[in-house]
Formats: sequence, C-alpha cells, structure tokens
Amino acid sequence: MKKRPLETVMGIVVILAALGFIVFAYSKIELKAVEGYNIYALFQQAGGLENGSNVEISGIKVGTVTARELDDDFNAKVSMVIKEDVALPDDTVAVVMGDGLMGGKLVNLIPGKSHNMLKDGGKITRVKDFKSLEDSVSEIIFLATKGPKDAE
Repeated sequence: MKKRPLETVMGIVVILAALGFIVFAYSKIELKAVEGYNIYALFQQAGGLENGSNVEISGIKVGTVTARELDDDFNAKVSMVIKEDVALPDDTVAVVMGDGLMGGKLVNLIPGKSHNMLKDGGKITRVKDFKSLEDSVSEIIFLATKGPKDAE
C-alpha cells in the first residue's frame, strides 16, 4: 500500500476540528445544577416542561426546574431552584413558554414591584398557563370562521 501523507494530515485536521467543536460546545452549555432557594408555582397546563428546564428572567438563566407533579386539585406543581443572588418579589408572574420554534419549554419569570420577597419554599401565586400551538391554531380557526351573524 502507498502512504498518503495528505490524507493522513487531513484526517488529523478533521479530528482536531471535531474535538475543538466539542470543547467549545461543552464550555457554552450549563450542565451544572443551580444552587439556591426553592420555590414553586401551580399551573393548569405545563405542557412540555421537563426537569432540568431553564428558569429565566429577560432571557437570562436564573434557575432550573427541579420537579413536576400533580397536586390534590390536579394542577401541575412545578418546583424550581433559583440562584441565591436573585431576589424575587412575591408578586412575580411565572409563564411557561417555548424556548424557540423547535426548542423545549422553559419558565419565564416576570418580577413584580412588591417589596416583599419570596423565601425558600415560597409559592408564586401569579401564573400564566402554557398555550400550545394546537390551542393557538384552533383559536385562530374559530375566529376566522366566525361569521358576521356571530359577531352581533
């Protein structure tokens, strides 16, 4: 067999590029668990939310979803851990929303103006439930097919 140094060099370059990509990707993702205080919120729908999903404020990760379970009234109880340095007012609003078109779901927190802060084990009482794509499409179809008689 002939030795082909060009192919060997190209193979090494490809392997190094792949390793470089893996190192870059690993440095950009946040795999470690957030440490801080625990809070929870009750949603009627928490569709697609999973343990490990991000909790964000204005697009910045401030926590992680740690558990999902049904309460006695069949609401979705979503437990979260929030970074210790992020103090949330007790009138904060929690919204389950999509993380991009093809992404998973996340909890977006909208801090309120209250001077009272949520404590460890606290409950977010103001929530907006997740609205799936199917719900949105059916609502649009309903509004589009609503005739002039129905509007009166």
